[in-house]
Amino acid sequence: MIDQPRSTQRYVAKTRDDEAPLVKRMHAHVRRHPRYGYRRVWALLRSEGFRVNRKRVWRLWRKEGFKVPRKVRKKRRLGSSAGGVVRHRAMHPDHVWCYDFVSDQTYDGRTLKMLTLEDEHTRECLAIEVERSFTSREVIHTLRYLFEVRGVPEHLRSDNGPEFIARTLREWLESAGTKTLYIEPGAPWENAYGESFNGRLRDEVLNRELLTSLQEAKVVLEDYRLEYNHHRPHSALGYQTPAAFAAQCGERVSMTGARAIAAGIRAGSAPWPGDSTPPARMPQNQETLIATGP
Repeated sequence: MIDQPRSTQRYVAKTRDDEAPLVKRMHAHVRRHPRYGYRRVWALLRSEGFRVNRKRVWRLWRKEGFKVPRKVRKKRRLGSSAGGVVRHRAMHPDHVWCYDFVSDQTYDGRTLKMLTLEDEHTRECLAIEVERSFTSREVIHTLRYLFEVRGVPEHLRSDNGPEFIARTLREWLESAGTKTLYIEPGAPWENAYGESFNGRLRDEVLNRELLTSLQEAKVVLEDYRLEYNHHRPHSALGYQTPAAFAAQCGERVSMTGARAIAAGIRAGSAPWPGDSTPPARMPQNQETLIATGP
């Protein structure tokens, strides 16, 4: 080497004094959320007040050896049926909701069936109802509660499961003023937002938790719903939480939702099928407001 100062050949990198607490928090987030990547961990650190950019988090992420193993899957086309996400994309809050079922089991081998509902525009998880089995009447029970709390959506997207195509449910939705969007049979990718949420639910909760009872499943999944809405950064929303993004939309269902309820469900245009008795109230932890903070 010629004309090279000695200092440049003997330089030893200095470790910043403020990296220890940062790395400690990164370890805490990785332990709690093993399926989160460095971008989502960066967003969580920023929300906690750390003045750190994404490149620095990536450097520390590699230094600590953190990894999120990913499965490589073949991608399928979204499709273009009348009920798919391509033809009917959500343009504002409560424009399109989607719902679907997810199955799992408790420690004793008994079936758990979860009804998940999501607002496709804000990505808010509106409900995760857990039972051993569901009928169309129980689906109506959940929808009626959400319609009263949040307002009536314009569209509901789903597959062609027997609970969703039941005549009782279709007639009730029609009387409530909600249109149904059914995807093509055998094309779950046309319900892309619902499938994406269900994938996250399975990856971050169901594949990690050994549920011993129905009651434990209800508590665990409600806790996850609240964390998903209010604390989990969402990459499609610029790493905002769904609740924060919904608040920015400025289209919360307040007066509009109240007028829809007064003119629709509570006035009797959408009666409880075969029963005039109002639905039982959900458990206390289910009554947390969906759009606002806990």
